Amino acid sequence: MATNFEYADEFFSFLTGKATAALARRLQRNLKEEGISITSEQWSLLYYLWIEEGRTQQELACLTFRDKPSVSRLINNLEKLKLVMRVNDKQDKRSNLIFLTKQGRQLREGCLRQARRTIDQALEGLDYQEMVRAKNTLEVLYSNLK
Repeated sequence: MATNFEYADEFFSFLTGKATAALARRLQRNLKEEGISITSEQWSLLYYLWIEEGRTQQELACLTFRDKPSVSRLINNLEKLKLVMRVNDKQDKRSNLIFLTKQGRQLREGCLRQARRTIDQALEGLDYQEMVRAKNTLEVLYSNLK
């Protein structure tokens, strides 16, 4: 099936970075306004740890669509900020489980508040049906390429 999109360049440019970069910048700015000095990438790892602690680095890599070296670097930086800690997995000595520290748990509410604010800002001017169509389009695109 041949499809001719006159705007294919703009479409792929947008999908491959513009929206993601804009969201990441806005989230980081909103977090900073809350007095939270973490990156949007660090936020994504913390988010999954707030849902469930004790995940492996591999699980976090899969959940955030990152490679293991990137996740390892993010965890190193979060450890330096005293927001997470690695604990050896008793079941698998080759693996570490990642847990939040008290400081990491305390960031949850402020971070989630700013994430909701960022999403509200991103969706401003869109009605529900437009959002659903966009979500469905992206799900089909992702499914086609997986």
